[in-house]
Amino acid sequence: MKVQKIGVIGAGQMGNGIAHVMALSGFDVVLNDINEESLDKALVTIRKNMSRQVSKGNISDTQMTEALNHIITTLEISEIGKTDLVIEAATEHEHVKHTIFEKLLPHLQPHTILTSNTSSISITRLASRTDRPERFMGFHFMNPVPVMQLVELIRGIATDDETFLTCQSVVEKLGKTVASAEDFPAFIVNRILMPMINEAVYTLFEGVGSVRSIDESMKLGANHPMGPLELADFIGLDTCLAIMNVLHDGLADTKYRPCPLLTKYVEAGWLGRKTQRGFYDYRGETPVPTR
Repeated sequence: MKVQKIGVIGAGQMGNGIAHVMALSGFDVVLNDINEESLDKALVTIRKNMSRQVSKGNISDTQMTEALNHIITTLEISEIGKTDLVIEAATEHEHVKHTIFEKLLPHLQPHTILTSNTSSISITRLASRTDRPERFMGFHFMNPVPVMQLVELIRGIATDDETFLTCQSVVEKLGKTVASAEDFPAFIVNRILMPMINEAVYTLFEGVGSVRSIDESMKLGANHPMGPLELADFIGLDTCLAIMNVLHDGLADTKYRPCPLLTKYVEAGWLGRKTQRGFYDYRGETPVPTR
């Protein structure tokens, strides 16, 4: 199936990044959100990030202008139904995703493929609540989308071959690489990454090391480009906690138990960079550890 028009639901960090790369690759993009301010902010972010690519010589001014002209925004979810491929990129809560798909279903074209950018939730379960489980799959981008080269494609139990091959061809047009993952909690990347972050929080919780010493140890001792606590702040501590809960609930193994300190930070609303405080305080000129 040929895909030309793509609907992106959710204009946050992941959604605007997905819209960015799709438009830059020549796809027509309809970006939807429930908040006009979020849509306006997304367009500002996309323009800023594309301008950075122009300044680095990665794209031309003409390519940037053409890409921006490929993006339209809307508050009406019915407009998303007119697309060939839908990528839901809303918050990582299953009930929110179910609600979105329920509202979208009456407006879909028969051929439209539904996908979710979920980083951990069962694709089979999400698909089962729609009218097209055979044309539903996981389409998981890494953050930040314009920079990261991997896309996880996750087949639910009913996903057919045409759907997978169509999504694979879209990823290839983006110039990114596909990792095909089975539909188990957190798939591949987060199944490995999140327990590492959670263990770093336990290391902090138990007083083995400070925020700075833990991050420096992993950067200089394991050659990680970013320390695990710094990375958690970048991802969002609420997202990290949600994924750990999916792993813990879905695999019933105590090794996936979220660290109480991670829960405490989320309860405090200290979610990382997006709220200016997490394991680091970002309100000054340079980030300062909060523990």
